[in-house]
This record gives sequence, C-alpha cells and structure tokens, in this order.
Amino acid sequence: MNFAERLEALARLGEHLAQLPQAELEPLASQAYLHNHWFTRPNVELALAGVAHLLARAPLQAWASEYAPLASGRPARRVGLVLAGNLPLVGAHDLICGWLSGHHLLVKPSSQDPVLPRQLYQWLLAIEPRFAGQLTWVERLEKPEAVIATGGDNTARYFDYYFGKYPHIIRRNRTSVAVLNGHETPAQLAALGQDVLQYFGLGCRSVAKLYVPEGYDFAPFYEALAPLEESVAQHSKYVNNYDYNKSIYLVNRAEHLDNGFLLLKPDAQLVSPVAVLYYQTYRQPAEWQAALAELASKIQCKVGAAPGLVPFGQAQCPGIGDYADGADTMQFLLAL
Repeated sequence: MNFAERLEALARLGEHLAQLPQAELEPLASQAYLHNHWFTRPNVELALAGVAHLLARAPLQAWASEYAPLASGRPARRVGLVLAGNLPLVGAHDLICGWLSGHHLLVKPSSQDPVLPRQLYQWLLAIEPRFAGQLTWVERLEKPEAVIATGGDNTARYFDYYFGKYPHIIRRNRTSVAVLNGHETPAQLAALGQDVLQYFGLGCRSVAKLYVPEGYDFAPFYEALAPLEESVAQHSKYVNNYDYNKSIYLVNRAEHLDNGFLLLKPDAQLVSPVAVLYYQTYRQPAEWQAALAELASKIQCKVGAAPGLVPFGQAQCPGIGDYADGADTMQFLLAL
C-alpha cells in the first residue's frame, strides 16, 4: 500500500468508530472491564469516541498532508511499540502513526489493556486486509530497529537501558494543571470538572492540580462538579482511594476540603492521588507563569481561559497533531 491508501483506510476506520453499533460495543466493553476495572463502559465509549475524533477525515487528511512528501521511498523498518494501559486505547495515536508510516510494527500491549488495541486492529483489517502483514503482537521486543515506549519514570529508566541504542521515543510521567482567575463561569467550572474526573483522573491529560488566586472561594467549583458525583462515587476502586486519602488527611490533621467525592488539598507537588486534587495559590499571574515554565517537562496540558492555554473541558480531547511529550511521532517514524 502507498501512503494515500493507508490514509484512506484510517479515515474509514474513524467513520466506523463514529457509528459503532451497540452490538459491537457491549461485548467489547465487558471484555475490557474484566481485564481492568478502571475501564468502565462509559470510559471505553469515551476512548473509542476519542479515536474517532483523531481519525476524522478532514483534520486527518490535513495533518497527513504535511508528512506525505516524506513518506515515499522509505524502507520499512521493524518498529517496536510498547503501549501504556492507564487509559483505554491510550496507545492509539502511536498505532495510527505506525500504520500510516508503513513500518512493520512489533506491538507489546499493556497487560492492563490487552483487548482494545487488538480489536482496533481487527476493525482496520476488516476495512483493509493488506494491513495484515504490518503488525505482530509480541511479549518481548526482539531486535527492533526503532522503539516508541510509554511508561512512568521508573519504567523509562528500564527502557533507556534496553532500547537506548536504537532510535527511540521514550515517554515519562506527565500530568496536567489548570489555572483559575476566580471569574470562571459555572459552565467553565463544569467543563473543568470533566478535565479532572474523566477516566477517574488517571491520564497524563487529567488535571491533577489547580493554580488559584489567593483567597479563592472553592464553593462554586464544588457546586459545578456536583453533577459528576454519580460518575465516580459508585465506582468501588475510586471510592476506596477517596476513603483512604481522606482517612490519611484526617489522621494527620492535614488541611483539605471535601465535597464527599473529591478532596482538595494545598500542595506544591504536581501529581495528586486518585480522588484528590492539589491546589496552589498565587498573587500575580507572573507567579503561575513562572511555575509552569519551570515545570514544563512534567506537564502535558495547561488548562484555563488565559491565552495559550487549553480551553476548559478540552484536556481529554487531543487532536491528531497533538503529540505526547511534544515529540512528533510521525516525523520520527518517517525519518528512520
């Protein structure tokens, strides 16, 4: 297949996902949940809708047009993909780039998400059977010529040791933050609630910390989040984390706020535990701007109403041209 044929197949895959029949969705979501109880049906649906968004024909073609001149005459390489499993189909963007590049992919799926990537590939094969020779599922990467691996800071050291001699993209821990000015509307705060609580806050694009002006009143924020209580408070793993962290704060007499399903705690750290949202106050915008500049290598998304920030409610809606850690995956693959 040439670049244009691969691109057309991916666009058709996006169209299939956008109109996925319930008869296909229900058993798939059930299988995913059996392997990972964080993968609830709403979260699986959200992830599939996210992949459909990545593959929407017009933006997909516009994005791919920038790489088309690099795609001809390139030899196919053996590219290892080590997929993460913290969210459903969190490795979909790497798969899409790999399929479009024409390389042979050696894919090691996460044990936390073994079902969904394989199903995505089956749907692609049903659309274009010629992809059959382009992917091999593996338990270990054997003699790759390049590697894209996603994990935490600890696993990244392992990846560096074993794969550092190959051309590589190795991703580490990142998180997301939001900046409030105290004048947000209820609709903006409700949208921020989605950035915080979608996928139970487990993703690198999940807002884990707020920067708020001194004296900020959290009552409107908690009020805007109230409709989201049902989406998290009936999930046993989330509630267990909420109860555990609440008990720790109470025993230690740590300052915190509590609305019954989300704890707010003042803390200088970036990454908060599940069911906890850290916050830090500022006097002038220059303070949060300096803090975010210093922590840029640790932050995936900066959410807020200020210029240059991701709008409220959009943290979990990356486009096809939004690359994890800012590393251009397609440029890397087409330069091999």
